[in-house]
Amino acid sequence: MRTRFVAFAVAALTAGVPGSVRAAEEAGTTPLFSVNLGTTVWTAIVFLMLLGILWKFAWGPILAAADAREKGIQDALDEAARRNDEATKLLEEHRRQLSDARRQANELIAEGKAAGERVRKEIEEKARTEGQGIVDRARAEIERERDAAIDALRKESVDLALAAAGKLILENMDQAKDRKLVEKYLDDLAGGTGARA
Repeated sequence: MRTRFVAFAVAALTAGVPGSVRAAEEAGTTPLFSVNLGTTVWTAIVFLMLLGILWKFAWGPILAAADAREKGIQDALDEAARRNDEATKLLEEHRRQLSDARRQANELIAEGKAAGERVRKEIEEKARTEGQGIVDRARAEIERERDAAIDALRKESVDLALAAAGKLILENMDQAKDRKLVEKYLDDLAGGTGARA
């Protein structure tokens, strides 16, 4: 129905225009510079009709489309602002988590260093204790060996003294012979032969 009305209005407007142009040509004037009251009235009527048609059929949809587009753009801007705020919050949260992770990593590194230092000190202390134990055991062993050597030396010296005394008793000699015998016995001991009774 709208297209019929628009077609009728356009036909009415164009029907009146050629007649006025012919009337101006018959009068011998140029239609562009002549003022014809009929043409002016019809032009005003056609303009007002066209304005009414546009007002009724075109401007409503055009304004509705413009309003819908403006609303769509505003919604898109609001959505972009909302997403921007959300991205800013997420970025801040990410930065906070990254800072927290760095802090935790630094704490773990510090704890690792402290634990390593403790273990090193414990190992050193254990090594010192074990070393001291080994030294103490070695000293005790050396003292036992020394005591055993002294005991063995005492026993041997007693045996030697008894052997020397026995030889002196067996040979009834004078002092010069006794001296020679003891010197010979000492020479034998120095040479490693060592006479025993």
